[in-house]
Amino acid sequence: MFQTNWLWFAIGSAFFAGLTAIFGKLGVEGMNSNLATFIRTIVIFFVVAGIITMRNEWKLPQHIAARPFTFLVLSGVATGLSWLCYYRALQLAPASWVAPIDKLSVVIAIILGIVVLGEPFSLKLLIGSILILSGVLVLAL
Repeated sequence: MFQTNWLWFAIGSAFFAGLTAIFGKLGVEGMNSNLATFIRTIVIFFVVAGIITMRNEWKLPQHIAARPFTFLVLSGVATGLSWLCYYRALQLAPASWVAPIDKLSVVIAIILGIVVLGEPFSLKLLIGSILILSGVLVLAL
């Protein structure tokens, strides 16, 4: 069903997201937050291009369907807008305030997963979402 190594990638994502908040906060000091986001995006481009090159994965499918391509573009737009907001927030407030609120994305993703993707709802999801929301409120107030 699911590969067991997905969890390691998820943990890596959380770890590097935590570093992103700290490095980002240090990086936006004295710099326009939009320019900082642009620099970050260029770095990400080269890192991902390097990984694709090392793994020899530059082979495009013969046909890219319009629907997945459209959603990848929309995902890119959402990511860019998220980063622009995130870096501006980091410029205006401590990382320890911004990062927890940013994690509301987990609750939003759970809700959208259920509503848009038809993923199964469970008591565990409800309790976890309430706990995340409660934690964000405790840290934000």
